[in-house]
Amino acid sequence: MSDDAIFVTRARFSNFKSLKACDVPIGALAILVGPNGSGKSNFLDAFRFTGDALTTTLDHALRDRGGINEVRRRSGGHPNNFALRFDFRLADGSTGHYAYKVGAMKDSGFHVTDEECLVVPNATNTGVSFRVKGGKVSTTLEERLPAVVEDRLFLVSASNIATFRPVFDAFTRMGFYNLSPAAIRQPQPPDPGTLLRRDGSNLPSVLGHLEKQNPSVLARVVDYLRLVSPGVEGVSKTAAGSMETIEFHQRVSGQQRPWRFAATNMSDGTLRGLGILVAILQANGRPPSLVGIEEPEVALHPAAVGILIDALAEASRHTQLLVTSHSPDLLESETLDADSILAVLSDQGVTTIGPLDIVGREALRDRLFTAGEMLRMNQLAPSQEALTASKQEQLRLFEL
Repeated sequence: MSDDAIFVTRARFSNFKSLKACDVPIGALAILVGPNGSGKSNFLDAFRFTGDALTTTLDHALRDRGGINEVRRRSGGHPNNFALRFDFRLADGSTGHYAYKVGAMKDSGFHVTDEECLVVPNATNTGVSFRVKGGKVSTTLEERLPAVVEDRLFLVSASNIATFRPVFDAFTRMGFYNLSPAAIRQPQPPDPGTLLRRDGSNLPSVLGHLEKQNPSVLARVVDYLRLVSPGVEGVSKTAAGSMETIEFHQRVSGQQRPWRFAATNMSDGTLRGLGILVAILQANGRPPSLVGIEEPEVALHPAAVGILIDALAEASRHTQLLVTSHSPDLLESETLDADSILAVLSDQGVTTIGPLDIVGREALRDRLFTAGEMLRMNQLAPSQEALTASKQEQLRLFEL
């Protein structure tokens, strides 16, 4: 796994859904492991929420989740805000952080109470920044910045400035997937195919784009698909009138050449497996800065799940991956190191998430158990530092 693939190096969240406080380092591949309802999806959704708020609007991102009262953490203390901070590294080697706080208003409205972004160009010690507080913006730049709109993230406006554009592009180029075999089966109108949709519905267009622009990536997808679904020899985009669909090439006993089958004739496992492989390996010019996938093992045969971890490891060389799971089969690989696992647990509705504790790390390092065996024994627990962080009333998220 390559550090070059890492976009978000550290995530600090406060009062977002079940996350009272978390401070989590993140590598090229991070597998969030914990019971159902422990908060794995909430951690992943903090990333997706930020991408949604920047791509559409903050209001749309909140309404899509039921409003701010469904996003801010529910507790006896009744916190009236939530805050997210991401420390990042950009493709050109620049580092920095982006943080914002959203507060609730009495009429169920909301406003951005704090927001800041710092970019430190590669090989320099001097950063460029903006800070929004109290409806006013300050910056280290000499140029004049746009006006502040309190119900929108200022980074959207700042993306017109060359320094902050790469930050905006990286956060809006994240991809999050909850793949639907039913959506993949349906013929779809043609699409540019540069990025797979959340449900996988534009998969035919993405395959067609890969075939033209990056056939080596498509070949790797097919290599893994043959292992995930034995008998499948290939896959391609095909026309269905004015629409597009997927055609599978599959070996049939007694036939010299593979027969062709429409997506409607393929199992959920095969369609999900193809969608996952494309989601993590897609590289249409610019790969996603980060890919998040919920429970990729669903509908896959246990033997195929073992192959999936190899595909995840390969994909993490060029794209940062966040994966949620509670499957021991996904964690059986002896090549999976402790740094790739984030343990998640919930206590009275509060999520704790972090790297493995000392016992778990030593067991994996000494190869006493695989991570899958430890999960079956309920021995994957977050570190003491993560437990301490989750109890804090205030995290330091802003610096400027």
